[in-house]
Amino acid sequence: MAETVPAPHNPSAQRTASRTVQVWDLPLRLWHWALAALVLIAWFTPNGHDRLHRLAGYSVIALLAFRLIWGFAGTRYSRFTMLAARLRAAPRYIWNLRRGVTGRYIGLNPAGSAMLVALLTLLAISAITGAMQVTVTFFGVWWVEDTHAYASDAVAILVVLHVLGVVVMGILQRQNLVQAMITGRKLIRSR
Repeated sequence: MAETVPAPHNPSAQRTASRTVQVWDLPLRLWHWALAALVLIAWFTPNGHDRLHRLAGYSVIALLAFRLIWGFAGTRYSRFTMLAARLRAAPRYIWNLRRGVTGRYIGLNPAGSAMLVALLTLLAISAITGAMQVTVTFFGVWWVEDTHAYASDAVAILVVLHVLGVVVMGILQRQNLVQAMITGRKLIRSR
C-alpha cells in the first residue's frame, strides 16, 4: 500500500503542488555512500591490494552491524518496521512496473525493500566468508572461497540492478532519487 501524503486544502493548488520532505536521515545517507565506496574498493582490490581489500571487507561488516542497529533505533524511514509488508508486496509491485504503475512511497518502495534485504544478506555473506578466508581454520577451504566469490559476484550484479532501478524509478516518477539520497529530502507531488 502506498503511503499517503497530506494534500493542501485548496483544490486547484492540490493538482500542482509539490514540496520536499525529510526522508533519509544523515546517518543513513552517510552509511549508504560509505557502503557504496567500500563495495567498489573491495571489488577492485582483491589479489593485487589484499590489505586494502581486507580493510574494506572489515569496514563493510562494521557498516552492516550499524545498519542492523539503525534499522531498529533510527528515524522513521530508517527502521525496518514496514519491511515485512513491503516484501510481501514486492512481487505484485514489480509485476505492475511493466505498465509503469509505481505508486507513491515516501520511503523505500517494495522493490527497494527487496533490494535492501538481498544486498544486505549477500554483503554479509561475502564479507563474513572473506574474513573467514584469512583465518587458520578456514584458509584454503573450498566452500568458503566459493561462497565468497559467488556472493561477491551476486553483490556486483545487484548493485548494477539497484542503480538501474534508481534511474528507472527516477524517470517514471520524475524526480532525482540520487539527490534525495544526498540531501535526505524527497520531492512529494500532491495530485
